Amino acid sequence: MSDNQEIYPKDWPLRRLEDIAFHITSGGTPTSGNARFYSESGQYLFAKTEDLTASKTKYLEHCELKITESALRESSAKIYPVGTILISMYGTIGLTKITRCELAANQALCALMPPFNCDPNYLYQHLEFIRPDWLRFSGQTTQANISGGIVRVREVPLPAISEQKQIAQILDTIDTAIQQTQAIINKLKQLKQGLLHDLLTRGVDANGELRPCYEDAPHVYKESPLGWIPKEWEVKKLDSISSTVTSGSRDWARFYADTGALFIRIGNLTREHINFRYDSVIYVNPPANGDGQRTKLEAGDILISITADLGIIGVMSDRMGEAYINQHISLVRPVHKDVNSRFIGHYLCTSQAQNYISKLNDGGAKSGLNLPTIRSLEVSLPLSRVEQDCIATQLDNIDNQIQTSKQELEKLKSTKLGVMDDLLTGRIRVTSLLQTEASSV
Repeated sequence: MSDNQEIYPKDWPLRRLEDIAFHITSGGTPTSGNARFYSESGQYLFAKTEDLTASKTKYLEHCELKITESALRESSAKIYPVGTILISMYGTIGLTKITRCELAANQALCALMPPFNCDPNYLYQHLEFIRPDWLRFSGQTTQANISGGIVRVREVPLPAISEQKQIAQILDTIDTAIQQTQAIINKLKQLKQGLLHDLLTRGVDANGELRPCYEDAPHVYKESPLGWIPKEWEVKKLDSISSTVTSGSRDWARFYADTGALFIRIGNLTREHINFRYDSVIYVNPPANGDGQRTKLEAGDILISITADLGIIGVMSDRMGEAYINQHISLVRPVHKDVNSRFIGHYLCTSQAQNYISKLNDGGAKSGLNLPTIRSLEVSLPLSRVEQDCIATQLDNIDNQIQTSKQELEKLKSTKLGVMDDLLTGRIRVTSLLQTEASSV
């Protein structure tokens, strides 16, 4: 009996993968003239590690490359049948996919070919579960790798086939929820890009409806330095609509503290939205001098990264409390009576504004923007504060929807890990789960 048997229930015998799969092998690559072997007219799909990464489900249906019949003969690659389980052995180790079409693969992929002496969906889920284990077998080379021999002798616990199917069904259900949530996020991101373009070039009328586009109603637009804009809008420089444009102070490391005011750095800004990230937070006890007061943030302040990754935008909310910025961030404080800061923040995130910002780079050894450049940035602005508010609210709402869906996605992924650990080790038997569920009905 294997030493690992004590980890699992006694009625879960351990079997090597080479005894579970009909055949285990690895692919191959043509030895010469590679370019002529790969083409859209190739007869067979040709899988590589990147294809496993690109697939967002447990199945592999598409590959970037196709291989010709002559390349297949030259290489040691074989055509794998539908239902083959591929495992990546180089670079990103342990990626696992089930093929849904006949294909060949390169030598970086190990192929477990059907039929299997177990439920294939259970086997897939178990291989996903043990993926971190492969790293301890990785060779001490510049690129992580495992061998086909290591894969062959890997032991897998096999409960009764009925229990395998039940475990796989539960985990597949969670996977489906994860994929559906990710699809929602993707659709919301696409919707946001469309809204950014439409709302920040066409705006909304007195009824809160999008104005017709320029092509359909040129009479409601006028020419401007930023192109065609609604007649009720004006192009403004940030300096003309702001009371303050400044940047943070240097050498504040000596003021770092375990608690206190937030110290905002570029890492706290994100291109995903105009809110802040709190993955890594630093606190400061700022100096009680003019420099400290100059960089103290207020609700509605617009922050712009001015070094390294230029033009990342954040807008200070009224719920953040006391906060300060470092020297890599510019602070723009609009006149709030006339300007919705969040509208300006969203506008500066548009592709048009971002492209303009990238062209203003000071150059030199390091990328950067100076304060006169920030002051001279132009934005297209509705003169009506009501219209600004309406547009900003719509864009904030979709950002909130995206963030809510992302939080749900992380909860599902965390749930999946916990359920895998319980069910695939036998710590919680799926039969007892089903019995508990039935008794509660």
